[in-house]
Amino acid sequence: MSISDLYSSGKHKRDLGHFASIVKIAKTDGTISEGEQELLNNVAKRLNIHENEYKEILEDPAKFPINPPVSYDDRIERLYRLTKMVFADKEVTESEMLLMRKIAIGLSFPTENVEKVCDEAIHLVVNGNELEEFNSAIKKVNTI
Repeated sequence: MSISDLYSSGKHKRDLGHFASIVKIAKTDGTISEGEQELLNNVAKRLNIHENEYKEILEDPAKFPINPPVSYDDRIERLYRLTKMVFADKEVTESEMLLMRKIAIGLSFPTENVEKVCDEAIHLVVNGNELEEFNSAIKKVNTI
């Protein structure tokens, strides 16, 4: 196996874990809404999730661990995608927020600041901020 194969397989594993986290949030309320399904399809396509992987993750997302990227910007982007899923059905439940906070900790956001980071993330997505603005605002809330 070449170095590039090792890198790409590691990246794909991180992407599978990220997609599974998004699926967990979509399934928190027991159903996947039309908006959530559309977002899942778009994210799966962007992350090159194959159909068999997609089905396996939908069936049991807990089998796929969170493998956070090293880059802070990549972790913020993952938080952005997770937050978009939380708000995909136009409502944010308490159970979705609790799961989002757990996943944010898994993405290496500090435990003592994760509530503030997640609250700001929801605020930004609700107000239609795109990734660039989201990234800047999260960095202001979560100074490292």
